[in-house]
Amino acid sequence: MRGGEAIIESLKNMGVKTIFGYPGGQTIPFYDMLYDADMDHILVRHEQCAAHAADGYARASGRVGVCLATSGPGATNLVTGIATAYMDSSPIVAITGQVPSHLIGNDAFQEADIIGITMPITKHSFQSKNPDLLPSMIKSSFEIASSGRPGPVVIDVPKEVQEGELTKFDDSLIETPGYNPTTKGNIRQIKKAYSMIKEAKKPMILAGAGVIISGACCELKKLAHTINAPVMTSLLGKGAIDETDDLALGMLGMHGRKVSNDYINESDLLIAIGVRFSDRTTGRLDSFVPSTKVIHIDIDPAEIGKNVDVDLPIVGDAYNVLTSLNGLFDDYKVSSDVINWANMIKEKKQELRPRVTYSDVPLKPQTVIKEIAESLTPDSILTTDVGQNQMWAAHFFETQKPRKFISSGGLGTMGFGFPAAIGAKVACPED
Repeated sequence: MRGGEAIIESLKNMGVKTIFGYPGGQTIPFYDMLYDADMDHILVRHEQCAAHAADGYARASGRVGVCLATSGPGATNLVTGIATAYMDSSPIVAITGQVPSHLIGNDAFQEADIIGITMPITKHSFQSKNPDLLPSMIKSSFEIASSGRPGPVVIDVPKEVQEGELTKFDDSLIETPGYNPTTKGNIRQIKKAYSMIKEAKKPMILAGAGVIISGACCELKKLAHTINAPVMTSLLGKGAIDETDDLALGMLGMHGRKVSNDYINESDLLIAIGVRFSDRTTGRLDSFVPSTKVIHIDIDPAEIGKNVDVDLPIVGDAYNVLTSLNGLFDDYKVSSDVINWANMIKEKKQELRPRVTYSDVPLKPQTVIKEIAESLTPDSILTTDVGQNQMWAAHFFETQKPRKFISSGGLGTMGFGFPAAIGAKVACPED
């Protein structure tokens, strides 16, 4: 078995049926082997689109997306897509061709240090000098990309490694010292959260993409309805709760719903779940929830306290933490203060709903979005590009299910929407 064949076999073992890519000189050996393989390859017109398509595939399905590019300019054209996936915690594996090993470091034709270039925007990178290591690298890349806080991994494969013969096929995981994400929340911290929620009179929940990534949407809904807390979302948290739910307030922040922005500072307890408190969500930090107690649940400890001071940190996977937290509410009764608070918010939500009219000429964006929404089903996947169209969609399109609203959040990448839609369609052909 040759190196390229080992890559293909390893990808199949990880459940991969489709890869997105663009060929070049240093990946010709791999493409020759791919030609006879039982695997779909979608040819893009630019390598950046391959990364975005893999990203859209990952966001729509929850599985790892795979993209492929040749060395040098092919690999560097992936960088924007890799950075987009990194900022939005999307699991992709980017496989790049590389010049033969003996030429690395010699400024050879179409050589680029893609490992060094992408180091700040990947969870991990591999470069193989031995075909025997390829199966382990593929399997380990999928494990790293999809575990903990998801993100992109790069595998750089010199040309002669793609052609070289394996002595054995060994796909045992490569040890990654220091990488041990915390998935179970500290039970004492979770019990403290329960006590803070019991004492709160005006609780609110802010849900981010972490809720969707962890598959915790049902647990979020259960918590919200148990404690009668209105729920706001970040841009990438759209769909974490059905936005037609009585307790759903829509997006918070610069382009968010007025009811969310008007009343968050009146809350006495904010439960933030799987959200990184980006500047587009918080605005000026010195005026964001200045007198509100904050519980922050996130799998990435680096995000807790990074932007917003936190009263109670809980590091762990949102699904695990919310499952444990919900288990403490068996005998819980909602106080009259909380009921009055939630009812007031519900009334304000109706008063402050965005106005949609068909009498204005030309048509207003909200009218167009409403028409689009009415032609779709709750299972339809909507992808956006970046700019005003993105904000109109985020503001006016009510997303009812997770992984149905796909948009570039952290990096705000122009050109993301169309290739991401291709990837999403491949992942979910019926939606």
